[in-house]
This record gives sequence, structure tokens and C-alpha cells, in this order.
Amino acid sequence: MKRRDWAHMLHARGQVLLFTDADLSSPIEESEKLFAALAAGADVAIGSRWVQAELQSQRQPLHRQLFGRVFNLLLRITLGLKFKDTQCGFKAFSRKAAETLFPRQRIERWGFDPELLFLADRFGLKVTEVPVAWAHSPGTRISPLTDGTKMFVEMLRIRWYGIAGKYNSARQT
Repeated sequence: MKRRDWAHMLHARGQVLLFTDADLSSPIEESEKLFAALAAGADVAIGSRWVQAELQSQRQPLHRQLFGRVFNLLLRITLGLKFKDTQCGFKAFSRKAAETLFPRQRIERWGFDPELLFLADRFGLKVTEVPVAWAHSPGTRISPLTDGTKMFVEMLRIRWYGIAGKYNSARQT
């Protein structure tokens, strides 16, 4: 999600805001599970490929799975995130959560998902991880070396922004 895109989330009119990957790796019908989690009291509901891995109809190649698991471990250590899957691009937010999180978002590219979850934790929002159906899209590309380095730097940047107090106030549009 690009920096300018956070404003789009805030221009949505509903009380529940959803975003999904453009390739619809999780079918849009799975959004009902996220909406149910919000209705049950969550502020943020995140789709997960790994809470019930058997829901994956087509898994990523083994090297991508390994890369994702290593990144998840680093997120746990560096940012204190306890989720099995931060990178599934299928998330729903209450209006209150969106208004708290998106104006503070600073990271573009791969790191915006963990940043939003880090901020949710920081601001005491309830995040529920929801198992969803998911299928790998063969057209997606990631370079473990290039993208992995960028992801690691973004993770450190999130940690630094948290320490430096850069998330304390919302940015202006």
C-alpha cells in the first residue's frame, strides 16, 4: 500500500473497511469471516493462510514458504508480533481502527502489513487472526535477496519509528 493509499481507506464510507490483494488469492466470499470477527468485537481482522493451512488450495513454492516463515520469526523477535501470518493481503478494519492506524502509516511496500499490526498493538486495538481459504498466484514474484533485504530494513524502520515516537501523532493528508 502506497503512502497516498492510506487516505483512500479513510475515504471509504462504511463502518467496516476491507482490503484484499488484487489477485484475490483469498476469494472475496471469505470476507464474511473477517466481518464476523469484527462483529464479535475485533477492531482488526486479518486473514491467515497458516492458522488452518489445509484451507490453502495451492501453496506457495517451498522456498517462498521458508522465506515467509523466517520473516515471521524476525517480526516476532523485532516487533513483538504474535501472528502466524502478517503478510496475507486480506484484512478488515473497523472505522475506529482505520482512523487510528492509516494516518500513522509510514511504510510502503511489503512492510506496511506488519506496520499496521504493530500500530494496532501499540494503540490497544484487538486484532483477530482468521483462517481463510487461499491459493498462491503463480504470477507473483519476490526476490529473496532484494525484497528480503528491503523487508528487513522496513521492519527495522518500524521498530525505530516506534522508539523515536514517530507514530504518536497522525500525519496530515
